[in-house]
Amino acid sequence: MEETIAIVPARGGSKSIPKKNIKDFCDKPLIAYSIEVAQACPSITRTIVSTDSEEIAEIAKSYGAEVPFIRPKEFAQDATLDYPVFRHCLEWLRDNENSIPEMVVQLRPTSPIRDVETIERGIAMLRDHPTADCVRAICEPSQNPYKMWTLNKEGYVEPLIKTNIHEQYNQPRQALPVVYWQNGYLDVIRAKTILEKGSMSGDAVMGLVLSPDYVFDIDNDMTFEFAELYYKRKIDK
Repeated sequence: MEETIAIVPARGGSKSIPKKNIKDFCDKPLIAYSIEVAQACPSITRTIVSTDSEEIAEIAKSYGAEVPFIRPKEFAQDATLDYPVFRHCLEWLRDNENSIPEMVVQLRPTSPIRDVETIERGIAMLRDHPTADCVRAICEPSQNPYKMWTLNKEGYVEPLIKTNIHEQYNQPRQALPVVYWQNGYLDVIRAKTILEKGSMSGDAVMGLVLSPDYVFDIDNDMTFEFAELYYKRKIDK
């Protein structure tokens, strides 16, 4: 059977919320939720945390994750993208374990409210479509980009998207094309997309459409508190 692993990227530094990835979220470190849901997925064979922090590494291991290496500082900067982090992890597995999985599931700690069924759907979608490079979780945005503007130096606004729709910014939402944004809930990527195409998405990206009602991407105190409130109400039902 083709191996599917989960990689949880968890950098030690965080400007918006200090030690965000291990901050207490409903009585557990934030990162614990991504680890636990990965371990509950039948299709995921390993859960690896990539971190530059010894403290995060110890907490991750206490929840059952593997931390086979400490991420080099060069891949843990404020401007570091996902790609070098994931490439480093896959190359480490190749060079040290002679192992390369077929698929990688990216689970960001900042999206703690997930369910096994949705993750399994994403994995199955990529497995069932061999020409796809990646499956990315998406949902409809609260604001439609067809109603967005750019602001020039003179103070005038121009439509962000140029279309043939007459004054699309004055049209009702129902008259505009349906659009989606990538919400960070889940990405399932073929390892060869990362290693051979040098990309976290590749050319053929499939969309796993989710409801925006339970998609949370924690990046500040307000979204952290709101996600906690939602989670507490969810488990109290």
